[in-house]
Amino acid sequence: MKNISILVLEDEPFQRLVAVTALRKLGLERIQQAADGTEALDLLRTGGAVDIVLCDLRMAGMDGLAFLRQASLSGMVRSVILSSEVDEDLRQAASAMTRNLGLQFLGDLGKPFDMARAATLIERHRCQPAEIPAEPASVEPPCLEELLRALEQGEFEAWYQPKFHLESGASLGAEVLARWRHPSHGVLTPAHFLQALETHDLVDRLFWQLFRQGLALQQELARSGRQVNLALNLQPRQLADRDLVPAIGRALEKAGLPATGLTFELTETGLLEAPAASLESLVRLRLMGCELAMDDFGAGYSSLDRLCELPFSQLKLDAAFVRKLMSQPRSAAIIGNAVSLAEDLGMSLVVEGVETAEQRERLLALGCRVAQGYLFSRPLERDAFHALLARRSVPGLH
Repeated sequence: MKNISILVLEDEPFQRLVAVTALRKLGLERIQQAADGTEALDLLRTGGAVDIVLCDLRMAGMDGLAFLRQASLSGMVRSVILSSEVDEDLRQAASAMTRNLGLQFLGDLGKPFDMARAATLIERHRCQPAEIPAEPASVEPPCLEELLRALEQGEFEAWYQPKFHLESGASLGAEVLARWRHPSHGVLTPAHFLQALETHDLVDRLFWQLFRQGLALQQELARSGRQVNLALNLQPRQLADRDLVPAIGRALEKAGLPATGLTFELTETGLLEAPAASLESLVRLRLMGCELAMDDFGAGYSSLDRLCELPFSQLKLDAAFVRKLMSQPRSAAIIGNAVSLAEDLGMSLVVEGVETAEQRERLLALGCRVAQGYLFSRPLERDAFHALLARRSVPGLH
């Protein structure tokens, strides 16, 4: 912990002394202190970047909010701990602002200074998940000819984001994600190609390539007596195709696989005004035996209305609620109510975005049972996912 640098921003001399003394007792050696935002910015300019700012909000001169805004532009602060006596709802709003500025919010320390709580929050900084290696920023949006070549040569691959049982750690299937193994730029995520595929009306071709790869993996696993549920993303416009469900049925029959091994995920926002043909496709998928999941539940404005009208069997809780779980009590309340809602509706609930052991324990206490996130695994290519299943699957849990 001693290698972590920290800036204490507090206008009350006694409170500042208490914080600095306590941090030194925790083993921190690289500590700077400032009485207002202007002084803190000057310290950053002269002394360089810091890992953590312990920040009060209400101060004479430049207050904590203005400092955080300026510090985010400088790129010289990585993480923030709030330490303020303002009302809780104001501290929660400030924490949301901090995240929106691109800074990592470690938590709310409050006042008076709590050494044990401070140690926990500082440790949270040290245990932050490693950054994902940046993808090439210079990659230009692909043209139609490049996309067609990639589709024809099979450069798009199915990768797998595992789902896990929160308590036992057993693998419970995976979400199928698209990756492009580009001959020049390496492995690219959908941020580099999905919009171009949509523009050129090629999303359906991508879907079928991923679907066939997923079925091939299921067939291989079935030969060794194992089953795995795979979830694939469908776009609402695909549901309007009356041949979609029959084509899925034919593919399953040819592969000798049950429809119960498939889940189709749809975002609520794309189904606001679903035509009759789309609703028919959803019903037929359920009649066939497939599961339907409402993805990013809670991120839109019509979740409950869609639940009343559409035959979903699973809710996937948006990762934003988990990110705020340890800092905003309201997020915990929403997650707990989502658990109750899913149970009352006879649905399963999958929590997205679990990254820390602390989040896992809190989610278990709230009644959550199934999750995705970097705490368990990043998205894996086929062979790595196959190996993970061999290590972590538990008989009877699929």
